[in-house]
Amino acid sequence: MPIGFAHRGARLEEPENTLPAFHRALDAGAGGLETDAWLSADGEVVLVHDGVVGRGLRRRRVAELTAAQLAERDIPRLVDLYDQLGTAFELSVDAKVPEVASTLVEVATAYGAAERLWVCSPAVEVLVGIRDRGARLVHSPPFRRLVTESLERHAANLAAIGVDAINFHHTEWTAGLVSLFHRFDRLAFAWDAQEVRHLRAVLQMGVDAVYCDRPDRLVATIGEWTADAERD
Repeated sequence: MPIGFAHRGARLEEPENTLPAFHRALDAGAGGLETDAWLSADGEVVLVHDGVVGRGLRRRRVAELTAAQLAERDIPRLVDLYDQLGTAFELSVDAKVPEVASTLVEVATAYGAAERLWVCSPAVEVLVGIRDRGARLVHSPPFRRLVTESLERHAANLAAIGVDAINFHHTEWTAGLVSLFHRFDRLAFAWDAQEVRHLRAVLQMGVDAVYCDRPDRLVATIGEWTADAERD
């Protein structure tokens, strides 16, 4: 069954990338969570999308604040996520800065969750730096056109260096492109599939994971599509 990643948790029902948002997504039946990671001033992996928090003159860089200061703004640590919600889910994490990737894997390993951690980065070299550490690796360029070599060559290179998956916007996938990456035993992930028709379209193409802001819709559509596929 394809993995359904709840993008930043149930972000339309609770503040995104917060423990309530993650909890709500899991309660809705999501098999995976998606989030973003930075390092705090005291070296903790913290889960927030932007590198700057606050407004106006009170804006501060995440890297300038301790995890305790960030917690006052409802920004959790990765350890808080595991402590409060366990590890029985797939976790896709965008490594927002290169230096967070190694610590991210260390934390997941300490919780016995490295095999269910998917580290995403637009920079292949960041992924290569944590290769053989137990986590799964996802090349996630913001646009397919930023892959400067042919896609067949890129798939072959990802296979050669041990990157597990490629993540493109759902509009950039075709059934043929999914098949190409599968031919090299690489997984195909599709992000920002929000409507049922978009979810069903990429599932029909054979993608291995999909990201959506609506966990209930995501879970229902994957369930229905899987049931239909089994009947066929």
